[in-house]
Amino acid sequence: MSVVEEIRKKWRPRKRTAHKGDFGQVFILAGSKGLAGAAHLAGMGAMRSGAGLVTVGVPGKIYSVIARREEEIMVRPFSSTPAGALASRGLKSILPFAKTQDVLALGPGMSQNSDTQRLIRTLIQKAVLPFVIDADGLNALKGHIGILRACRGRAVLTPHPGEFVRLFGGKLSAGDAERRRRAREEATRHRVFIVLKGHHTVIAGPDGKVSVNRTGNPGMATGGMGDVLTGIIASLIGQRFSLWDAARFGVLIHGVAGDLAAREVGEISLIAGDLLKYLPTAIRRMTSAKGKAYC
Repeated sequence: MSVVEEIRKKWRPRKRTAHKGDFGQVFILAGSKGLAGAAHLAGMGAMRSGAGLVTVGVPGKIYSVIARREEEIMVRPFSSTPAGALASRGLKSILPFAKTQDVLALGPGMSQNSDTQRLIRTLIQKAVLPFVIDADGLNALKGHIGILRACRGRAVLTPHPGEFVRLFGGKLSAGDAERRRRAREEATRHRVFIVLKGHHTVIAGPDGKVSVNRTGNPGMATGGMGDVLTGIIASLIGQRFSLWDAARFGVLIHGVAGDLAAREVGEISLIAGDLLKYLPTAIRRMTSAKGKAYC
């Protein structure tokens, strides 16, 4: 069965009696001074993928920047460092709120501030819900990879090749076979799900399963694309898809949205915000017979 056929089988139409609580509460910690756009893109990626409720947690210093951009996203300010990033002292407010949520996405635009990186590591060790870890969330794990044991199979990591090598070491060639091998090895070793981004993105699970995505195009090699993907995967986890399905379905839909957008604006002019416009069409195609074109 192809991934598209699995999506059609598992992504069922909404019941007439459904309410927002049926589709997950997604918590995204993202953004810092100068990187506020990452929080916006991740949050809207989650909303456009069907999440019932999305809360973006940001440093208090950029709260107003995010809060006025999209009315549908709930924005929650937490303690800031002097540099405008999330501060570790905010943990006492973040952890209780995380307990009310279905999934926590960490990393987009959070910065490599040392205090923020400590906050990320502590959250991964103490929070008990599923995680999507991207960007600066991955950077925080460099040299602290053992922390992933606390996740117990509850984390999806979404590194690009450079982040993968910084986190896991060794070398990584551009060949598909090598990328599949390394992703499988590290996913099984650390008991996590890995989305190794790039041409033919590889999705690997802790049980040794591997899937390769064929959607997407070179126009998606631009800033912010990964932030949207983080939001999509978190949204699907919140909607009760397994982490394996959320990763595979999210990557495929993200790529289809990019392909649809590229047909309209071209690969050269494609930006991450374009994906938000085409996510509804991508999801509609993947959940209907029209999705066969992308098998």
